[in-house]
Amino acid sequence: MSLSNHPKAYGSAAVAVAFTTGILLTLGFKDLYPDLENRFQQGQRRARREQTTTTTDSDLARRRSSFFWGPVQLEDNEASRKSRSAAALSGPLPPSAGVVEGIEGCIGNTPLVEIKSLSDATGRTILAKAEFLNGAGNSPKDRVALSMIQAAEEAGLLVPGRGDTIYEGTVGSTGISIAALARAKGYKAHICMPDDQAVEKSDLLHHLGATVERVRPAPITSPDHFVNLARRRAREHTESKDTASRGFFADQFESQANFQAHFKTTGPEIYFQTGGQVDAFVAGAGTGGTLSGVARYLKDEAKLADLKVVLADPQGSGLYNKVRHGVMYSSTEKEGTRRRQQVDTIVEGVGINRITENFEAGRDLIDDAVKVTDEQACKMARWLVEQDGIFAGSSTAVNCVAAVTAAMTLPKGSQVVTIICDSGTRHLSKFWKKVGEMGLEDEGKHDDLFQLLNIKH
Repeated sequence: MSLSNHPKAYGSAAVAVAFTTGILLTLGFKDLYPDLENRFQQGQRRARREQTTTTTDSDLARRRSSFFWGPVQLEDNEASRKSRSAAALSGPLPPSAGVVEGIEGCIGNTPLVEIKSLSDATGRTILAKAEFLNGAGNSPKDRVALSMIQAAEEAGLLVPGRGDTIYEGTVGSTGISIAALARAKGYKAHICMPDDQAVEKSDLLHHLGATVERVRPAPITSPDHFVNLARRRAREHTESKDTASRGFFADQFESQANFQAHFKTTGPEIYFQTGGQVDAFVAGAGTGGTLSGVARYLKDEAKLADLKVVLADPQGSGLYNKVRHGVMYSSTEKEGTRRRQQVDTIVEGVGINRITENFEAGRDLIDDAVKVTDEQACKMARWLVEQDGIFAGSSTAVNCVAAVTAAMTLPKGSQVVTIICDSGTRHLSKFWKKVGEMGLEDEGKHDDLFQLLNIKH
């Protein structure tokens, strides 16, 4: 007798077979299921660690249902989470793995690095924007130079292929960035700089094809001050009847394109990289563009109302007293004590005795200032090499001393952001020579940062 002639018997047999098969499948997957569940839970923990995104209940239900009602497969929602995060935040995306166009594509989106030795010493997290990794001139001035050139092109002041020359007065880094970008964009560069700056800077400018005028330091009121000389050279070029090309004075100290570069890029990047968890931002001021641009973005645009903005100022600069007491004054301005026409410090790149337009753009947002001596800067520079393998220049050392000092005014666990400006390779003949002369390279490894820097805490 065949089952086909007895439907009830056929149905009963089919149910029995299905039941048996279900039992066998359950036994077969009993060892696999915990592994799948563990992998699922690990994915959930990763999602919770994302500071800027959360997994919704519907996402969770949909993923769990796939185990029971659909094909057994694990989804990697990392890409979708990042996509939602990017859409939710205003600001630049992290650098892509794709191709960028030209050297200017290597500017910006620098890493935010924890300086572990400073975090360990202070009990606060000290982060530093690695601006020396900008790809043109290897400093934060890459952002500024690109911004100023683009603004000049939009205004018709620079035209590629016309033979135009960019003129600038600088102590080095801005000139290096301009020289690199000028070549890439079809211009020439003419840099005026004080003759007391590290010689490797002017050597690098020569190798980048720039014309370099090293001049004696002079007060800003003098027509021979390096900034005023650059302005005059640009005007003479434009007025010359011998060429159809033009001279463009970049004017980094007063150009709004300076602080705007940091308002549009550096500030948003810091906000994105920290998820908005910034308790203090600490930076020095030469032109003042970095401090003003980042502060203006984080306080005004990102609405970080509790953020402390702290100026890091080297000895001989008047900005510390301007912030603390409202008066532009340095003790080295006393009659009979002035040793030279520039700021009396071995530090290059930060410190000034006048208010620039870029500093003024964010001065109302600065909450405090820290004065850093040359001795502290040299000792910090050596500490960073010994403890963290960071070989940085003098302005970075000033930033880090001030970051440590500022951190100790904040509760434990606070997060402080500062700037690694450039490599120590640009400071060998002056700043790092002084470090060697102080015997710091011959001493053993230091253990107490506060004792080394003579900072009370």
